Formats: sequence, structure tokens, C-alpha cells
Amino acid sequence: MPPWGVFLGTWSLDLWALALIAAAGGLYGWGLVRAAAAAGVRWPAWRAAAFYVLGLGLYAFVNLGFLGTYSPQLRWAFSVRIAMMLFVVPAGLALGLPVSLARQTMRPGRLRTFLAAAARRPMDLFANSAVAPVVGLVVLSMMLTPLAGISRLSPTLEGLLTLAIPLLGLLMVLPMVEEKTRVSTALIMLQFVFAFIELLADAAPGLVMRLTPNILDGAGALTGPVPGWFPDALRDQQLGGDFLWFIAEIMDLPVMILLFVRFSTSDKGERKILDELTDEQMDDLNAAHLHLRD
Repeated sequence: MPPWGVFLGTWSLDLWALALIAAAGGLYGWGLVRAAAAAGVRWPAWRAAAFYVLGLGLYAFVNLGFLGTYSPQLRWAFSVRIAMMLFVVPAGLALGLPVSLARQTMRPGRLRTFLAAAARRPMDLFANSAVAPVVGLVVLSMMLTPLAGISRLSPTLEGLLTLAIPLLGLLMVLPMVEEKTRVSTALIMLQFVFAFIELLADAAPGLVMRLTPNILDGAGALTGPVPGWFPDALRDQQLGGDFLWFIAEIMDLPVMILLFVRFSTSDKGERKILDELTDEQMDDLNAAHLHLRD
């Protein structure tokens, strides 16, 4: 592992990452100004801080700092970078509620209608609880194939991943954070089941990387002089598996907590509605339920 001075003091220029930071930060800032001026909405400061610090700030650290600089040479740096962009960075961005901010600031018209229509289908797709476990497993399983080595060593492919991975992660988390409609406790329980499946599935790629005695990404050995703290190829892969497993599992816990909070709120609401029903209404409801079951 690198010394702390090397880890914290290593920085490099990544034009792909800078382009996304400038675009996302500029649009969100424009939305904040427009919401305050035109709509009279004062956006919570903590949400703006989450978007810029936990989202874009962490994204900049991951791609411009040590992890982005040494990603082509170190498997574990590449693995940590991908996992952070897929799970951690999108969580910070989603806390800023960018979709809700866009609704507050965009005037009704053709542009708003077009953007809403274009975003509806992917949002509906990723709102399905069964999609996120599959997407996360597919992306992390890339580390077990030569595609990981090709992407890590190709500046173009690595740049495309720099843009695509956080956007994909954002699609995975936005429907849960931005969802405003009430859902039944039965649906939330189903989401619990899929979240538990995701908790187990996300561990698989990291475990395989940690336990496999062969190099999985097919990349050759490094040439030329390397720092003394560089691990050998197998240890490099094992470290990547350890970090991948840890980050994926830790980021599943907030999802479980959020689902528990939503379950508690929904259950209280349903019990309040039932408590307000008269005996006659309860009898009618039970009769209708038994009729449907028949």
C-alpha cells in the first residue's frame, strides 16, 4: 500500500472527469439560482452541500487523485475507483435531489416535456427492484474478465467509464431517493427481498477476486521501474477484491435502512387508515377481500 503522503499528494489531470464536474456542477448551480429567483424556492443548504461535496467532490478525488492516477497500473486502484463511482458518488449526488430541482426551475414547455419523456423510461426501468441487483452484479463482474484489463489500459475506454459509471449508479439510486408516491407495505417487503439479494450478489465478484489464485483480467506485468510499495500482480488482485467487497457491502446498508424507514412510515399510515374505519366499513372490506380470494 502507498504511504499516506503519496496517496493524498498524488494528483493528475483527467479531462473526462473535469467535463462531467463542470457540466453537472454548472447545471445544478444554475438550478439553485433559478429556483431562488424565479420560483421563490430556497433549496436546503445541506442538499446542495451533499451534491457538491459528497457527490462531485468525491468524484473529483476519485478521478483526479491517487486512484485515478494509478488506475492503469494498479488493479486495486481501478477496482476502488469503479466501486466508488457506482455506489458512493451517486448517493451523494442523489441526496441533492437534482430531478426535483429541475422540476422546480424548468418552465412548462416543449423542452421540459421532451426531457420528462426521455427520462421516464429509464427511471421506470430502474425503479424496478429487480433491476439494481442485476446491474450491480454485471458491472462488478467485469472485474473478473479481460474487459477489466482492456478498460484499465485504454485511455478512451477508461474515459468512457468515467462518464458512464456514475450516471448508471445515479439511475440506480434516484428512483428510491426521488420517489414521492406512497407504496404499500407488501411492495416494500418485496424491495427488502431484492435488496437482500443485492447484498449477497455484490459480494460475489470481490470474493472471487480475493480467492482465485490466477490473474483474471489478463493484463501483463508492469514494465519499467515501479515504486517499492507496488504489490505483485496476485496481491494487487486480492487487494482489489477486498476493497470491492467492502465498498459494495457497506453501500447496501443505507438502502436497507431507507427501506426500513419507508416500511415503518407506510405501516403507520395503513394502520391509521384502518383504525378510522367503522365496523360496517371493516366488514365490507373483509367481505370484498374474501370475495377477491374466491
